Amino acid sequence: MRKIKLVEVRSEIAAGTRGASLGVDAVKIASLDKKSNFFTQFDPINVPDANNFLWRGNKYPHAKYIDGVYQVLKNVYSTIESLRLEKKFPIVLAGDHSTAAGTIMGIKAAHPEKRLGVIWIDAHADLHTPYTTPSGNMHGMPLAMVAQLDNLDCKINQPSTETLSYWEKIKKIGGDTPKIDPKNIVFISVRDTEEPEDFLIKHYGIKNFSTAEVRELGISKVAQEALHILKDCDQLYISFDVDSLDSSISVGTGTPVPNGLTVEEAIQLNAELIKDKRVCCWEIVEVNPTLDTENTMAEIAFDVLEITTKSLVDNF
Repeated sequence: MRKIKLVEVRSEIAAGTRGASLGVDAVKIASLDKKSNFFTQFDPINVPDANNFLWRGNKYPHAKYIDGVYQVLKNVYSTIESLRLEKKFPIVLAGDHSTAAGTIMGIKAAHPEKRLGVIWIDAHADLHTPYTTPSGNMHGMPLAMVAQLDNLDCKINQPSTETLSYWEKIKKIGGDTPKIDPKNIVFISVRDTEEPEDFLIKHYGIKNFSTAEVRELGISKVAQEALHILKDCDQLYISFDVDSLDSSISVGTGTPVPNGLTVEEAIQLNAELIKDKRVCCWEIVEVNPTLDTENTMAEIAFDVLEITTKSLVDNF
């Protein structure tokens, strides 16, 4: 069995709604309700968050709480780098999706010579920057952080000098070089984007398997094609945001979007993708039980987590 290490990141500082920090424990409660022994099998590491910055008020409208986001990304980065150097397989349970940048930075820092591909299963492209964001919420920026993109072609904001100072520091965590090439990103079920993100997707030729394509081609074909697009990558990282699920299902998340995946599709997709031996890290994010009833989203998330992990173990 691969040396799996659970990594728990209770960060919600970069989300637009409060409550994502409770997602990790909501998933654990779901496992108890299902009488599963999952959380007794793997020792978790708890990465320190920076949620206390929320009490201080936001000083950066185009990159909200960027000072705190910088802190938590450094924490995630160093944790993941250490685990990868120890040849551990991190399974990351996180709150808001911004922390995925720290995960990618850590994977890359451990093996800088290896080309890293990203499979991003999400309703959103998360390619915004302080120059382009309509909301300022930094969970919409992790892929731009790790690809060191500013997207000045689509600039609509005038971020402050201090904001940009933190933005430059974030892009340089783990080394002043892009951690991924945008061409090595594959999107699945991304369907809620803004023009600046569409510009980058088109410019770099990033493939997005729409929900309709997933149904038309079938899960195994989509997985096969996604992995083929990334055939030149030495390592793969899969990030699963629960808002990739249809909004009729994903009530317990901050930004639900219609026309998403079914639970069965999400489970099959993750379980299939993780069989590839190049996958070195898998992550699930954005469960927010404060928006939910009867912990439904966390129960679904736990099913995805448990079955995906079983597929990883069975196919080692």
